[in-house]
Amino acid sequence: MTTTPSDNPHTDPTDSTVDPGEQDEVTNVRYLPSHRTDRVVVDRSTTEIEAIDRPGRTAVERAGEVLDCEVLDAELVSDEDYRAAQRQAAVERYRGYRRDVVAVARLTRTVATHRRTRALFRHAVAYPLAGAGVVARRWRDSHSVNRFERQMRAAEAAGDQEALRYWQEARDAEKQRRHQRVMDWARLPGQLVKAGVIAVVGLAAFLLVLGVILAIDSGQFTDVIGPIAAVFDAVAFAVWFLTTYGIVMLLAGTVLGAGYLYAQGRTHAEMPAWLSVPDDQGEGDSLDRLPDEGTIIKALLGLNIPGFKQAVKEGWKPRFRQVPHVDGKGWRAQIDLPLSCPVEEIVKRKTMLAHNLVRYPIEVWPTEPSPSVLDLWVAKPGALSGPVDPWPLLDDLDHTRADYFEGVPVGVTIKGDMVRGRLFEANYFVGGMMGSGKSTQVITLLLGAMLDPLVDIDVVVMAENADYEPMKPRLRSLVAGAGDETVNACMGMLSDLFEEVSVRGRALREHDARAVTRALAEKDSRLRPRIMVVDECQNLFMSEHGRDAIETAVKLISTARKYAITLMFLTPEPSKDACPRKIITVTSNKACFAIGDHQANDAVLGSGSYKAGISAVGLTPKTDEGPGDVGTCMQRGFTAKPGLLRTFFVNQDDAHRVTARALQLRDQHGITTTPAEREPERDSLADIAAVLGDAPRMKTLDVLQRLVELHRPTYQPWTARDLTAFLTEHEAAPYKTEGAMQISAARIREAITVRDEHEGDDTA
Repeated sequence: MTTTPSDNPHTDPTDSTVDPGEQDEVTNVRYLPSHRTDRVVVDRSTTEIEAIDRPGRTAVERAGEVLDCEVLDAELVSDEDYRAAQRQAAVERYRGYRRDVVAVARLTRTVATHRRTRALFRHAVAYPLAGAGVVARRWRDSHSVNRFERQMRAAEAAGDQEALRYWQEARDAEKQRRHQRVMDWARLPGQLVKAGVIAVVGLAAFLLVLGVILAIDSGQFTDVIGPIAAVFDAVAFAVWFLTTYGIVMLLAGTVLGAGYLYAQGRTHAEMPAWLSVPDDQGEGDSLDRLPDEGTIIKALLGLNIPGFKQAVKEGWKPRFRQVPHVDGKGWRAQIDLPLSCPVEEIVKRKTMLAHNLVRYPIEVWPTEPSPSVLDLWVAKPGALSGPVDPWPLLDDLDHTRADYFEGVPVGVTIKGDMVRGRLFEANYFVGGMMGSGKSTQVITLLLGAMLDPLVDIDVVVMAENADYEPMKPRLRSLVAGAGDETVNACMGMLSDLFEEVSVRGRALREHDARAVTRALAEKDSRLRPRIMVVDECQNLFMSEHGRDAIETAVKLISTARKYAITLMFLTPEPSKDACPRKIITVTSNKACFAIGDHQANDAVLGSGSYKAGISAVGLTPKTDEGPGDVGTCMQRGFTAKPGLLRTFFVNQDDAHRVTARALQLRDQHGITTTPAEREPERDSLADIAAVLGDAPRMKTLDVLQRLVELHRPTYQPWTARDLTAFLTEHEAAPYKTEGAMQISAARIREAITVRDEHEGDDTA
């Protein structure tokens, strides 16, 4: 039906269908926001809407204005349809609410788990809180006997009764000390009060006496309180100062404390897995998918180490000292290992570990930085391939110069950091297969040393090669060859260097200095740096002079550290004979290139290196199929911790350029660059006659000893058999008398005469 104002008390009073006289009786209508539905039937021809008037609902609507109602056609909609429509509308509303809740939840989870959010939370909250925990644990350990209890339990588990008694005594002593300290703190308040009262009374008495003196002097009684007033003024100033700057100091202290806690938490605390993503993991970085702790533990479980598997079964919880994080051209992690799982066992299974981590064995390096700690460094795929950056000293060669006392660039780490090879107070032993890059490393060091005009360099190559020929004009001496002459020359150089230590020692005493410095080297030519290279050193150490060479080299390395003398040994066949353990022990810098087995690895890098993960066994030499790992070595002594080193490469043309620059620097300093002059060959018959002196004869061994004292480089290698053979050749062989072989002075003089006459005939 059609509604009218009289029929509906909620009719709009402004509606044109309402009689003006009846408007006062019409109830006011409050308009509420709503929307129209498809169930509203509108008669477009009039300004009124036809609908069903239901209890509790308004059924009048002006065209264009919707009230809180639903206008239905009574002929089209029944009560059942109306209730179904209401239920459907409610369901749709609830579905909308659910979609909104899901969207908000997803957005919240995305924001909460985002890398940057975790990084912000880690740096702003987690690290400081973890640092506070670290500091609290340290304070608890330092103010309690927990650490003693732990040591006692460990000693008891190990069955070490002596250690158990030691830690029990230490615990009891610590308890007594702490008890005494507590008692001291208990007495401290009374002592402070007593001291404060005494100080106040004393100060008041002093000020009173001072005021009386001033009053007597000036005749004014008010001067008595002058010092007291000054004290009050000082106190007031102190209060003002502390009040004014107290907030600033408090804020500064808070910032410093928070920074300290942050540093402690970041360095020492263990972060949960969801916070372990490092900040420098960029979106475009190829290492953006770092392994989590679970991945590493799973890879270690795959090694089938009984102790590790048993610990995991018993509920062992891994503690990462360093969570996986980007480290140079790879990632690194450190983890405390459980009992019965030494790092050595993991190193033995390095190939399997690399497989579990989807890497080549050469790209995985497990080491033991401290007891029971696994340091795992995994290279980025391909990090060991590709050329190394050019040698830095070639950038501006015309103006480049080096300093022996500061070292020279020798290579880069896997992370890409440049490494400087020390020359002063350093010695080198380099081993590896042929073609692996040994000579390249030493040549790089020598080229850098040549750019210091003060350095003198001697090179002995016990083989026929031309590796050092480009540097020959700048070298002090270059001896090459595979014969005994080269071995003898090398032995003579070592002996000369050892004798020169005494000369340098006297020079240092004259200058009242403890070690050679650059200033002293420039002032005194006796203290100029010396470098000696012995390539193919196995030919020296395995010769008949090997024992003497080893002893001389060890003494020279041990004593020449502060005298600016550097020795470098190279060998392609590392073994206990070619790499004497005495020399390896005292050598500071050791480098092992591609090698065959762990025995050879330890021969160069030192005993136990392979077990500790310091291994070059995985490196491959150059072959017809490719360059392999040429120029890459495992080093000890070049950096603070052992690790891989990629050596700079200088080709022959650049080596000639460096030599020319080195000669130019040498000339600018006025230093002669000609090779060292060799001493003329000794006249052995004359030397024997000299040691015999006026004696008619002398025992062969005594003559040999005096010859060594006369000129060690020449006669140190001689034996009694060598001396007898020499004299027999000159028809002055020793003879036996008085129970010993002796040399006749008369026969020596006769041999000299015969030789001189023969030489005179040849000359004529």
